[in-house]
Amino acid sequence: MMLSRAKPAIGPGSTTPAKEADKKKKKIPKVEDFLNLRDYTGAITLLEFNRNSGRGNDETDMWIAYCAFHLGDYKRSMEEYSRLTKKDGCHPDLWTNLACCYFFLGMYPEADSAVQKGPKSRLQNRLLFHLSHKFSDEKRLMGFHQNLQDIIEDQLSLASIHYLRSHYQEAIDIYKRILLDNRDFLALNVYVALCYYKLDYYDVSQEVLAVYLQQYPDSAIALNLKACNHFRLYNGKAAEVGTHIEVGSEAIALNLKACYHFRLYNGKAAVIIQWEGCSGRYTHKAWLLCYSLKPKACNHFRLYNGKAAEAELKSLQEMASPSFVFARDLIKHNLVVFRGGEGSLQVLPPLIDVIPEARLNLVIYYLKQDDVTEAYNLIKDLEPTTPQEYILKGVVNAALGQESGSREHLKIAQQYFQLVGGSASECDTIPGRQCMSSCFFLLKQFEDVLIYLNSIKSYFYNDDTFNFNYAQAKAAVGNFKEAEEVFLLIQSEKTKNDYTYLSWLARCYIMNRKARLAWELYLKMETSGESFSLLQLIANDCYKMGQFYYAAKAFDVLERLDPNPEYWEGKRGACVGVFQMIIAGHEPRDTLRDVINMLRNTSNPQVEYIVRTMKKWAKDNLVPLP
Repeated sequence: MMLSRAKPAIGPGSTTPAKEADKKKKKIPKVEDFLNLRDYTGAITLLEFNRNSGRGNDETDMWIAYCAFHLGDYKRSMEEYSRLTKKDGCHPDLWTNLACCYFFLGMYPEADSAVQKGPKSRLQNRLLFHLSHKFSDEKRLMGFHQNLQDIIEDQLSLASIHYLRSHYQEAIDIYKRILLDNRDFLALNVYVALCYYKLDYYDVSQEVLAVYLQQYPDSAIALNLKACNHFRLYNGKAAEVGTHIEVGSEAIALNLKACYHFRLYNGKAAVIIQWEGCSGRYTHKAWLLCYSLKPKACNHFRLYNGKAAEAELKSLQEMASPSFVFARDLIKHNLVVFRGGEGSLQVLPPLIDVIPEARLNLVIYYLKQDDVTEAYNLIKDLEPTTPQEYILKGVVNAALGQESGSREHLKIAQQYFQLVGGSASECDTIPGRQCMSSCFFLLKQFEDVLIYLNSIKSYFYNDDTFNFNYAQAKAAVGNFKEAEEVFLLIQSEKTKNDYTYLSWLARCYIMNRKARLAWELYLKMETSGESFSLLQLIANDCYKMGQFYYAAKAFDVLERLDPNPEYWEGKRGACVGVFQMIIAGHEPRDTLRDVINMLRNTSNPQVEYIVRTMKKWAKDNLVPLP
């Protein structure tokens, strides 16, 4: 078909009327126009043009510093303010602005020094308030706290401190009070929603968040939180569907709660804590944390899965504006997490002093690689301030204690777990109860372990780590039937090939009078020190439970591997026990052939007497023997 035009390309109707042309004529942009639109990239571009064309002055430099700060380029802003403060007669407020740059760069001593040179002001008090928190100076913090006034800026500053100190309800109260008088402060709904998320009230968080999303449906912050709530309330697919983000210059992610499902990357990672118990070896799988980032970073992994998160982050990276420079390190960090730890050693070490979670995730990486020493060296000087940091230090100390045989490290681990599990804020949460179960596991108080695990087992039915710990605790208190059932729920091949799993499952089989299944576990193992230990367990437990046939088989193999007189004595007793059970009709008569063959594997004068007795009975009872 032929396309028609609405107006001719040339002729009287082809040109725009003069009045319309005048309206559309571009105006020369002004810095104020860009600032009103919060287009700091446009503003700084115009300011730099003015400065480079010779029309700049100190005010121009101050506005450049201001724009750089709001773009997240704190280093550039610091350099501008620092240069301005070196001029004679500089405005005293510049010192406070410079201190703010230092603060956001993590240069807290420099920030403290600079802000002292500025005039007393509400901004100075707020900055000193936050610096006191960073320095953990409670006395100083309370002093600046008393100087806060009932104005919005001061109250928001107080709310942020409450949030940083995990006082989420107090932060919510402040935000709600401000919202009552300032309904147009829609962003506060996101902060309230985030606090509710931290308190595990995901449905409430979702309701509050909806208010903001109605006005800003493309907000990366809000959509990420919405996806997190979907993940908690429904499933990963719902989270994935709910996270289609159109990214502009707003590409700041959320501080997700480090979930005590203790995931690492996109799989379940557990540090093995082993020790020799009075009734065998126990292995406690200490669930690890998948650490989220600070308020300007998001671990999309918690939203749904690593692959989807990686794709989302790549999209974020590609679509973000050039001003999105402040999150580059965060993206690099998250990509490592989303890729299952790939590139950890290349990316995470330089970020240790930039992103706090980089240190924690690198510790987890080392633990996953069984490099406990490196993990300990990285975390030993960290003073824990959050439950997650206490837990990770507990895991590292427990792993090191097992590896080195240090009771001191095991005790420290137990104390860290107890500290978290016994705290008022965590004691009634799933993380807190898991911590207490870990504490009692280390103390080998398995009745107490079961109290805590029973209270949360409905949340972890298909969780291999939980089931492994739960089954061991069940077996440790003698509930072998249920322990066997739980052991068999485990799907992880790594766990199922672990000696502790095999030995406990074998013991459960034997105690449940299924010695043949225990023997089959041994037959599947390759010859090693662990297979020798499993043989000893089978031999002794089967003997104790009167399952003499498999006790005899185990002692027979042990004797051939190690001609220890004790193994002969065990085999002799087990063979006689089988003979007695054959006579009583509790064992098939054909079993007598195997018993005689096992006895003849030993060069001992007692063998002939025992074999002669067995053969005589077989002849009298018409039992054919070779």
